[in-house]
Amino acid sequence: MRIPGRTVALFASAAALAAALGGCKPPPEGADGKPQYPVHFDTPSARPHTTARAALYSRGDSGSGVRELQARLRQVQWLNDGPTGEYDDLTEQAVSGFQGKRGLPRTGRVDNVTWQRLLAMTHRPGQWELYLMGGQPAAPPDPRCLTGRVLCVSKTSRTLRWMIDGRTLTTVSVRFGSQYTPTREGVFSIYWKSRHHVSTLYDSPMPYAMFFSGGQAIHYSYDFAAHGYAGGSHGCVNVRDEGAIASLFAQVRNGDRVVVYR
Repeated sequence: MRIPGRTVALFASAAALAAALGGCKPPPEGADGKPQYPVHFDTPSARPHTTARAALYSRGDSGSGVRELQARLRQVQWLNDGPTGEYDDLTEQAVSGFQGKRGLPRTGRVDNVTWQRLLAMTHRPGQWELYLMGGQPAAPPDPRCLTGRVLCVSKTSRTLRWMIDGRTLTTVSVRFGSQYTPTREGVFSIYWKSRHHVSTLYDSPMPYAMFFSGGQAIHYSYDFAAHGYAGGSHGCVNVRDEGAIASLFAQVRNGDRVVVYR
């Protein structure tokens, strides 16, 4: 008997479907007497559960994001050092303490939950919160700094470049006088160097002092080293890096120019 092609196709489709579903034949039983299906489908409860959260910042990281993290940790008094931009052991300890105080896992790593909690408790750090202890990039040198031997001091970036014939040899962070005792601007010359100087006016130490205008000098400051830009000088240009100012003191000569500019 001839069977129409359409009917054969329907039979074939039905057979394929039956094969896929196991047909009417029950699946074989396993050792436990339960049916053994050829395909296993995961259910949500069968999937592994994990509580791990990806770290945004962790020990060994560096950069502007870490610097902002440190500035915000300072705002809530969990960090007293920096910001340095380097995720060091002190930063890790501060993050761990912050997490524990708020019932978060004390991982010492900043995940999104930790970061959002910190953001909610702090404000966006300003320029000098981010660079409270220095480390900021230097401004371009004033044109008057491009010839000869010059201590080129920018009030805008709060930096000092030691330059010879337009080439920068050293760059350090510096601090200036307050609004009541401002650091003078202009072109000056070093006229006196005093390694162990003590101010007779303020009775305060001024190591590695290089005087350029009356009683104003470039010198090392213990206060700047300890408190950063939270304080100010009486008009002098303070340096917080003792090694750097010691090196400058050894190189700079009387008569070398000092340019202080905005």
